[in-house]
Amino acid sequence: MSAPIPFDDFLKVDIRVGRVLRAEPYPEARKPAIKLWIDFGPEIGERKSSARITAHYTPEGLIGRQVLAVVNFPPRQIGKFMSEVLVLGLPDEDGEVVLIAPDRPVPPGGRMH
Repeated sequence: MSAPIPFDDFLKVDIRVGRVLRAEPYPEARKPAIKLWIDFGPEIGERKSSARITAHYTPEGLIGRQVLAVVNFPPRQIGKFMSEVLVLGLPDEDGEVVLIAPDRPVPPGGRMH
């Protein structure tokens, strides 16, 4: 079990829902990945992410899908692509990422709480 953190520390992590607008394979990445362009609504707008989710997802199958992402980490250079948000997922029994998403449609940009 991990060490407890103060609730105020948890509130510093800004987790929002977004809708995938565009997705492309990213074969140049060190490990197979997909480049995502995600709409987080009018407050945040469109942000990019590189995600290692190729075991369970195709670029075509991600279009229109809602995902959860941390939107307030600093951007990170992934090869030649700047990843601006961290898309969230959980490992399956083989360690491959399964995306976290709401079980019903919600407006883009909604903050997790």
